[in-house]
Order: sequence, then structure tokens, then C-alpha cells
Amino acid sequence: MNAGFYRFSVCRNLNLLAMKKSNRLTTYILLSMLAGVAVGYLVHVNADPAFIKEFSANIKLLGKVFIRMVQMIIAPLVFSTLVVGIAKLGNLSAVGRVGGKSMLWFITASLVSLSIGLILVNLLQPGQYINLSQADTEGVKDLMTKKQEFSLEKFVEHIIPRSVMEAMATNEVLQLVVFSIFFGVATTAIGEQAKPVIKALDAVSHIILKMVGYVMNIAPLGVFGALCAVVASRGLGIFEFYFIYFIYFLIGIALLWVLLLGVGYLIIGARMTALLKRIGNPLLIAFSTTSSEAVFPKLTEELERFGCKDKIVAFVLPLGYSFNLDGSMMYMTFASMAIAQAYGIHLDLGTQITMLLVLMLTSKGIAGVPRASLVVVLATCAMFNIPPEGVALILPIDHFCDMFRSATNVVGNALATTVVSKWEGELDSAEAVS
Repeated sequence: MNAGFYRFSVCRNLNLLAMKKSNRLTTYILLSMLAGVAVGYLVHVNADPAFIKEFSANIKLLGKVFIRMVQMIIAPLVFSTLVVGIAKLGNLSAVGRVGGKSMLWFITASLVSLSIGLILVNLLQPGQYINLSQADTEGVKDLMTKKQEFSLEKFVEHIIPRSVMEAMATNEVLQLVVFSIFFGVATTAIGEQAKPVIKALDAVSHIILKMVGYVMNIAPLGVFGALCAVVASRGLGIFEFYFIYFIYFLIGIALLWVLLLGVGYLIIGARMTALLKRIGNPLLIAFSTTSSEAVFPKLTEELERFGCKDKIVAFVLPLGYSFNLDGSMMYMTFASMAIAQAYGIHLDLGTQITMLLVLMLTSKGIAGVPRASLVVVLATCAMFNIPPEGVALILPIDHFCDMFRSATNVVGNALATTVVSKWEGELDSAEAVS
């Protein structure tokens, strides 16, 4: 009895220490956000344009360093965790079952997200409030270089890796997922001979997750740099021109959150609150750095702590980053139609539904692409005879929209992983101690 009580006390104390550390990081990130906005605003109102440009470019390096440090561990983490996760599922029928449930969730969530954006943009007509004189023509030039016209050939090339090393080097998440699934299935089929490989990759995944802890220590600096740069160059006055557009977008995000959290509550019950608390840090980092990819390693760790089995997390979460970017997809229909409205272009219902289906395909595997949503919107506009340079109209406010898109992507993927764990009977009734 005393031994059992002692073990319980140790576990409780360890959990309290982990929560205190997590709360400290959250506090530092929040303070960094406020400091970034304040310093950026002071620079914006007191410095000359030449200094502002140089300052923004330099301070932005803090955010770039943080994101690049996270990006360097994404490829080995995706590969090692996904292969081990498939192997731990035990057999190919389990892989197919979990994969089927995951894709059912992803496709449904994608259609719902795209539909919310489409319905809302038709009801509220935000495009008519966009100020044509505020177009960021310089910024859109960078996007034009990344744009690719949609074709079946390009779509297939984006899915199937020409070389796994190339996919790792460029952080092509979808290509990594495809290779890892093939490798994991082959490893499972071999059986006993593959056990040393599985054990080695399991060790690699734990080493990478340890590295995550080190990288997260500089998250507040990355947050400060990212926000300071954008406020210094744009100022807070950007909201004066785009206030209505931004508010309408936030209404769409709020509706999507209500729907996602409502479905989550129906499936996992009161633990929905605990899940949101557990992913608080990843949410804040994704929000402030506008990168859902930057929190992939940390999100993996937190979902396992929440009670999701590592084999489910390792399988579902990488898939989610390729197929389940709910916030980004909602914005794609919203932004594409808003640009059409700004130019007075009317699209009938059939054309809008076609656009939705095209976006359903072209949005897959965009997690590793900077400002991926706008790149896809740019290609979509060109396809439907909407002036692609119209993306310049929404570019000035896009950073702030991207903050909410990225946070929503994190919520959607955390929820998808948790729900599939629940469906598989692999969700622990209490949070694990780490």
C-alpha cells in the first residue's frame, strides 16, 4: 500500500513539474508576442523607411532560425515515427483500417472547411470592401515564382517522390509520407528480420523528440522576431483598410472551431478541454510564427502525453499534415472568391463547386510550402479566369490571417489523431506522465 502510494506521489510530482515547465514556456511566448508587437510598432512610427526595411529583414531572422531548426528534424521524425507506427500496428489489415478511418475524417473535414469558406464569402461579400489601392504588388512577385498551374502530371509528381533524399531535403511532407508508408508496410511484411530496424528507428524517434525540447527553448525568440518584423514593416494601421475582410475571415474561423470542437466533444466528451490545454503551447507557437509545420514535433509529444498511443500518433499525424489543413482550406475558397468579388467577377454555383473540388485536390501536401495557401489561391485564380495579380490585394493582411489559419490546422490535426485513437480503442483514459 505504501509502495503504491509512493509511486502515485512520484508520478503526480513529475506531472506537476512538466505542467509548470509548459506553463512557463506559454508565459514566455505570450510576453514575446506582446514585446514583438510593441517594439515593431515603435520602429514603424519612429524610423525612416530604409531603416525599417533593414530592421525587419534582420529581426525576422530570429523567427527564421527557429523555424529552420524545427524543419531540420521534421524529415527524420516523420520517417522514423511513421515506420515504427505502422510496424506497431501489427499487420497490414490494421494499417488499412486505421488509414481508412483517418482518410474518412480528413476528406470530411476538408469538404466541410472548404464549404464554410465558400458559403460565408457568398453571404458576407467581403471582396467589395477590399481597397484596390492597397495591393502589395512587390510581395506577389515572390508568390508568382512559386506558382504552378494545376495538372494531373504536376499533382502526381507532388505525391510520388523521385528520390526520398530529395523529399527529405526539401521537406516534402506528402512525399515523405508515401515513402514511409511503403517502407513501413514492407518492414511489417518481413516480420522477425525487420525487428532490429524497427528498434533502431524507435530509438531515433525518441532522440528526435528529445531534440524538440531543446529547440522549443528558443521559441520565444522566434515568436518575437516574426511579429516584430511584420509590425515594423506594416504597422498596426493595416487593419484600418482590411478590418471588415479580417473580421469576416475570423467569423469563418470561429464557425470552423465551433464545429470541430463540437464534434470532438461528441466523440471524446469532457476530455476535449484537457486536449486543448495539452496542445496550448503548440497552438501559441503556430499562431505567432504562422507555421503549423513548426509545431509538428511538439504536437507529436503532447498528443502522446494526452493519452494517444504512439503508434496511432505516428501514423495519423503525418497524414494529417498532408491531407487535413482545415484552416488553410477554409481560407482558400474564402480568398479566391473575395478576389473575384473585388474585381466584380461573378461565378455561378456550378463554377464555385468545381473550384471547391479543384481546391480539394490542389491543397494536399502543402504543409512545407511558405505561404502555401496563397500559392494555391494564385493557381486557382488563374484557372478560373480571375486576375491572379488580385492576390496582391489580400497580401498585406495575410500574415494576420495566417496566424489563425495555422492555429486552426493544429487543432484540426490534434483532433483527428485523438478521434482516430478513440475509434481504435487506443486512447488512454488518463494522461500519461512524461
